[in-house]
Amino acid sequence: MILAGDVGGTKVHLALYDFTNGKLAYIRDEKYPAKDYSGLEEIVKLFLGDGTVTSACFGVPGPVRDGRLRLTNLPWTLDSRELAHNLKIDHVFLINDLEANGYGVAELTADQIYTIAEGDPSQIGNRALIAAGTGLGEGILVWNGKQHVPMPSEGGHSDYAPRNEDEIDLLRFLQQKYQGRISFERIVSGMGFTNIYEFLRDVRGMEEPAWLAERMATEDPNAVITELALAAKSEICIKVLDMFVSAYGAEAGNLALKVLSIGGLYIGGGIGPRIVEKLKDGTFLKAFTDKGRLSQLLINMPVRLILEPRAALLGAAAYAEARAAELSGTSPRAASAL
Repeated sequence: MILAGDVGGTKVHLALYDFTNGKLAYIRDEKYPAKDYSGLEEIVKLFLGDGTVTSACFGVPGPVRDGRLRLTNLPWTLDSRELAHNLKIDHVFLINDLEANGYGVAELTADQIYTIAEGDPSQIGNRALIAAGTGLGEGILVWNGKQHVPMPSEGGHSDYAPRNEDEIDLLRFLQQKYQGRISFERIVSGMGFTNIYEFLRDVRGMEEPAWLAERMATEDPNAVITELALAAKSEICIKVLDMFVSAYGAEAGNLALKVLSIGGLYIGGGIGPRIVEKLKDGTFLKAFTDKGRLSQLLINMPVRLILEPRAALLGAAAYAEARAAELSGTSPRAASAL
């Protein structure tokens, strides 16, 4: 039995997997609000109860160094050795959350991916992965001549690059709000919806009807903006989603250029599947391919949206089994295929 975890800024998602005929077999999963617990160890013990697992891997937001990290959006410090000892699990691994997503790509089936742009699918090479959720994750799938090897990145924290007058003024607005530099994560993530909304309301003077202000104050603002924008029931919400998706596409294109991801771009994270209809309308692709003399390079890149919400868990489980097999000499995946 393998324990997989996706540790985010707002929730911890845990799942148990086994193997059937060489493929990961889902058993059960549970989500926990991170702020309600003192740390990951407490959540894992609650999830496992009296059950035991042979190995575990957790995808975590931030750079992992020697099996240890302090989380970016939670006051937790995690150490793989301490977790293994305290949880009585033989092998525990911590990897970057986008690295876990990257390993998950290889486990996905065709119905778990939606193709936004075909590009040239015959191209073989590096792939890029970008995932907007609570934060903005970015990763690299390096082609080594035989397979794609996921590599972590903290590219979502790179400097925001405005491309037009609206975005230049948005940058100025956010520099005042946050009193300093602005990263792409401030725009292309959950917080980006409300940041853009406040800019359009307070700087551009777009109308916020009383009924909308009430909903924004009493409900999840991101859900309200998304719902009203997709239903075309609010001018300001439509504009928010348009600016968000355009910035998302632009940064995805930046990542694709830096990685030279001729093998394609994958869009992960929780936001993408919720706005799939908007991602289809050309706004994302227009910004993605708008790269001057290198635009054709981007046009030729396939763009795919990951629909499977447990992709990072699949990747964490696959990583846990593979690394534990290297260390122990025993592979549950291989054994299940016999």
